[in-house]
Amino acid sequence: MERSGPAVRKLIEESGLDATTIAATGPGGRISKADVLVARAPMPASQPPSAGEREVRVRMTRLRRRIAERLKAAQNTAAMLTTFNEIDMSEAVALRQRHRDAFEKKHGVRLGFLSIFVKAAIVALKELPAVNAEIDGDDIVYKNHYDIGVAVGTEQGLVVPVVGVGVRLCFAETEKMIAEYAHKARDGKLTIEELSGGTFTISNGGIYGSLMSTPILNPPQSGILGMHKIERRPIAAAEKIEIRPMMYVALSYDHRIVDGREAVTFLVRIKECVEDPSRILFEM
Repeated sequence: MERSGPAVRKLIEESGLDATTIAATGPGGRISKADVLVARAPMPASQPPSAGEREVRVRMTRLRRRIAERLKAAQNTAAMLTTFNEIDMSEAVALRQRHRDAFEKKHGVRLGFLSIFVKAAIVALKELPAVNAEIDGDDIVYKNHYDIGVAVGTEQGLVVPVVGVGVRLCFAETEKMIAEYAHKARDGKLTIEELSGGTFTISNGGIYGSLMSTPILNPPQSGILGMHKIERRPIAAAEKIEIRPMMYVALSYDHRIVDGREAVTFLVRIKECVEDPSRILFEM
């Protein structure tokens, strides 16, 4: 933000933009008002070729270019690996069905699965602090706070608002913050503060129908959890075959700081907490 004047900083904040994603064309490398207006312009909708055209070329927005740069930098810098597991969502689904109406009536927000995963992630991060840490030069910085970023897809690109100090939020507060940030993200009204300070990220590709994926790290974080589509499929349970709602989950992690044992244990803790949500209440 030092690259801009007070008026421009205010415009950046009101636009919900990250100053680091804005290409500066003003004198001395400063961000101008025009730079902000260009950065917050809606991404052009995809345009199918019209009759007689083989292809359509659309220039990348500056935000899209910045996203591409950060994702490629994460691949080039981190020793990124992904480990997978699967979760039986039966208990979480039953819990949601039992309390959905009463929860929404009391709190004015729907009870989703994402808040369960946020709370489960905090339980796991407490046990595996390396997943919540980051590398700074030759140092490893361990965080004693658990601020979970939730990836939200918008027409302008992917943004990751941070769900406050997650360890102090109840399910209702978490759901309210997620819903509020989702609306603000789609309206382009997220502030820089709401996009900063995350220690770990959760991405839910399942809302788009993804069955399995390998999420890319959100630097300088060392871990990102990928949720996916819940699909009913046969599994072996208690010596018999049953049809249950199952979800594949993925943890991408920076192998420079997180060992394979820690990554696998982290996902196992997520699995245990979601399959038995009472563990979250007792942080087991």
